[in-house]
Amino acid sequence: MHRSFWPSLAAGAFLAAAGSSCAQTTPVGVWKTIDDKSKKEKSLIRITETGGVLSGKVEKILDPEAKDAKCDACSDERKNLPVVGLTVIRNVRHNDKDAELWDGGDILDPKTGSVYRVRMKPLEGGSKLEVRGYFGAPMFGRSQTWIRIE
Repeated sequence: MHRSFWPSLAAGAFLAAAGSSCAQTTPVGVWKTIDDKSKKEKSLIRITETGGVLSGKVEKILDPEAKDAKCDACSDERKNLPVVGLTVIRNVRHNDKDAELWDGGDILDPKTGSVYRVRMKPLEGGSKLEVRGYFGAPMFGRSQTWIRIE
């Protein structure tokens, strides 16, 4: 019985390790946003999950001149609120048909007040996040790649 125990234990440990390496990465965490046009670091966004629904708030603005910015251009309940602490990602869920995608919600650009549909896809084992904001179909939008901080 001793002889069969160790190989079974080793096989179980191997399978557990293999399963965890294939585990799905999620957008949950803190992300450094990079502007797709200027390539400058803009902010830190904390994405959280509650009941299978993701939301994201601005945790910090990296430009010292914009640290006290307000969402002056917003036209919804976020109008004139400070950007730090502002919920900019709402109602995102895991895509049932594509295990790599999270979508169905929206993302706010606090600078313009524009709200876009959003789709997110973890890249490189979850160290990066492709965030695509769009109108109508995803082909009518633009993408940013964010970097995981935690």
